[in-house]
This record gives sequence, structure tokens and C-alpha cells, in this order.
Amino acid sequence: MEHVVTTKEQRARPGRRLVRPARRDWLFAVGVGLASVPLAFVAQGDNAHTPGVVGWILFALSALTLAWRRHYPMGTLVALIVVEGTYHALDNAHSGLIAVTMVAIYALAVAGPRRRTLIVVPSLVGLSVIMLLLINPERGVELLRISGWILATAITGEAVRVHRSYVGAIVERAERAERTREEEARRRVAEERLRIARDLHDLLAHSITLIGVQTSVAAHVLSTDPERLDRETVAKALEDIAETCRSARGELRTTLEVLREQDVKADNRGPLPGLDGLSDLVEAARLAGARVEQTVRVRQAPPAVGAAAYRIVQEALTNAVRHAGPEPAVRVSLYEERGALRVSVADEGTGPGADAGSPGFGLIGMRERARSVGGTLDAGPRAGGGFEVTAVLPLTTAVEEGTG
Repeated sequence: MEHVVTTKEQRARPGRRLVRPARRDWLFAVGVGLASVPLAFVAQGDNAHTPGVVGWILFALSALTLAWRRHYPMGTLVALIVVEGTYHALDNAHSGLIAVTMVAIYALAVAGPRRRTLIVVPSLVGLSVIMLLLINPERGVELLRISGWILATAITGEAVRVHRSYVGAIVERAERAERTREEEARRRVAEERLRIARDLHDLLAHSITLIGVQTSVAAHVLSTDPERLDRETVAKALEDIAETCRSARGELRTTLEVLREQDVKADNRGPLPGLDGLSDLVEAARLAGARVEQTVRVRQAPPAVGAAAYRIVQEALTNAVRHAGPEPAVRVSLYEERGALRVSVADEGTGPGADAGSPGFGLIGMRERARSVGGTLDAGPRAGGGFEVTAVLPLTTAVEEGTG
């Protein structure tokens, strides 16, 4: 079946400019006309005859009008009614333009809408009956035959239109589903990249800061009084550095294993860090010279919330060790209140000053971790000096699985 441009497509054209038929439209119209020529030699009725010069001109015009059927199906049918009415009024062979008429009716039905078809086709049947009665009132059988052909052609065109609409809807839904899957895949990839970036930042910043502090301790011992070298202190500092490196290497390996997976899933990332690892963070900060007080009054927290709290405390302690001055006093407290886990890390040091370097991703990462579980985070200088990070993480709200 040929393709017919719908009226919606016509309305979409800017300026409603006249659309010229394509080459294939002209070829189709000429083909229908040539195929109909033999029918023009079949006379119908007592006075019907083979077309003369005027009849053949009207015949050709009727056939060529089909070139516009895809773009202007209604206009094509109206033009055909005028031209064919003149053709039949001159008693030319009435069967000559049957094929041309059927093609125009089919094009109209395929283009739709259905309401127009339901109005036009019965009107066309009535017009055909009137014309035939004027030509030969005694041919009742011919009336039925013509009416049947018109209705059958219109029903065929309507069936094709419905089928195309159905197929188009299926294709559109499939394309929309494919776009949704692609967008979901891109979203998951972006979320995973952001999660890995946060993990790498927290891991490397924390470990490198501790190693830097521990190295400074060892260097200070060596340079203060080389002749009275405190071997135990140096050995302890070096052992702390080695332990920090081993811990960092283990966490880094876990993160890289996730990166190497083809299909990253929440359930194959390994166990998330949680509240039970806070004591290790506090001990590491103490080894780096900070004076840390820890208060934890939490019965239980969902894994995602515990992991978020762990990473927030880790980053806050790292910032305190880096920026709060020598041997800063830090207070870490976690407690439940009104269905939420409240996290606070406050130091009494100088806080990040002008020499702290350009702003990094630590505070951004902490806020992202709080938001990932539906919580909030505030960070800034304290009124009495120092710096404080506070977070409120809901314990009862559904959170994203596998936040780490």
C-alpha cells in the first residue's frame, strides 16, 4: 500500500506552503491513468461512448490529479468530483475512471481522520447515486455495485490507517522505552562515577594526610637530636605509616575491583564501612597527633546511613588534622534524636585559613553523602573558634541502596 501524508504532518509544515508532488507521485498518477485506458473503451449505458478529444483531456486531468493525493487527499477528491462530473455528464465511458476514483477514496481514508471519512464517503455515495440516476434511472444494480465499491475502498483505507497508527504507536513506545533505558543507564553510570570519586577522595585524602603527619613526626625526631635518637618513637612512626599504607591499599583495591566489573551492582561492592569503624578513624587521628574525644550513642543504623556517617566523620577528622593546627582538640559525637542520626565533629583549632589552599571536594562530598540518604549537612567556623561539621541523617527514610 502506498504511504499517504497525514493531515497532522501537513499542519506541521511551516507557513502551510503548497507542497509539490514528488516524481514518484507523478509516475504513480500516470501509471493509474494508463492502466485505466482499456476501461474507457467499455461503454456503459445506452448513450455512453468512447471518449472523444474533450473526454480524453478530462480523463488525463482526472488521472494526473492523483499526484496530489498524498499531500491534499480532500482537495484531490473535490477536484476529481468536478472533473469526473464533467466527464460523465458528456456520456463518456463511465467505467474509465473507476480505478482513479477508488485510489482517491483510499487516499482520503488512509490520511484520516476517521470523522472526515465518515462524513465524506456517505456523501460521495449519495452523489454517485444522484449522478447515476440522472444518467440512467433504470440501472438499480449498477447503483449497488458502485456504492459497494466506494464503501469497500473506504473501509480498506480506514483499516490501513488504523494498522499504521497501531504500528506507529508500538514503534514510538519502543523508542521511548529505549531512550528511557539509555537515560537510566547513563544516570546509573554517573551516580557510580560520583560514588567512586567520593570514595577515592575520602580514602586518599585521609590516608595521605595521616602519612604526612606521621612522616613529619619521624622527621622531627630525627632532626631534633640525632645523637640521642629515640629509636622506639621513630619505629612507632614508621610502623604507623606502614599500617596506614596497608589500610589504604586494601580500600583502594576494593574500589578498583568495582571499577573493573562489567556490570556494577550494589550487592557485589563488598561490605560498606559503618559505625563500627569509627573507633579506627578516631585512633588514626590520635596517632596523627589530634586529641579526640568520642561519644557514640546509637543503637543501630541502616547500612547506607552508617556508611554516610562513617565517610562524613572520616573527612571531618582529616580536615581537622590538616587545618586545625598542631595537636588539635576534636570532639566527635553521634546520637539518635527524633528518628535521625545526628553527627557532629568539632575542633578548637584555627580552622582552614588563608594558607589552606584552594577549596577541594571534601565539603562537597560530605554534603552529597548526606543528601544521598535524605539528610542535610552544615559546616563552618564555630563562634568560639575552630570548625564544626554537623549532619542530620534520617534513620527511617528509604534511601538509595548501596550508598558508600
